[in-house]
Amino acid sequence: MPVNVMDVHFRSFTNLVLPQLAKQNIGALAMKSMGGGVILKSKLVTPIECLHFAMSQPVSVVITGIESMADLDQAFEAVRTFQPMSKDQRSALLRGSAHAAADGQFELFKTTDHFDSTAKHPEWLGGETELTQRLAS
Repeated sequence: MPVNVMDVHFRSFTNLVLPQLAKQNIGALAMKSMGGGVILKSKLVTPIECLHFAMSQPVSVVITGIESMADLDQAFEAVRTFQPMSKDQRSALLRGSAHAAADGQFELFKTTDHFDSTAKHPEWLGGETELTQRLAS
């Protein structure tokens, strides 16, 4: 699931899906804490804040991309310094991101096909069969 400070404000998995999973005792895997780096371009949050926010949600694990030793060090720092966010800390962080998050502009995986490889390569789906065409018409 995308779990990040922008998600809470726009088509929110954090608000809509996580509570339902928790009710059913289903573990959630948190991803996109930094939106593929796009959220950081908002200049509203730091990588550690993004990771701490995701880690403070009712998830089983937070998955973060590691493309360099700096990313690995950053992940270790987030774990070393982690304390679950208080309601006040969470509210302050979300107030700061509300305006930028309102239309999903920093969550390209929700609003564009930028991260959708199959959209760019429809041939990977094998094309439409004759049966598919008959059923769809």
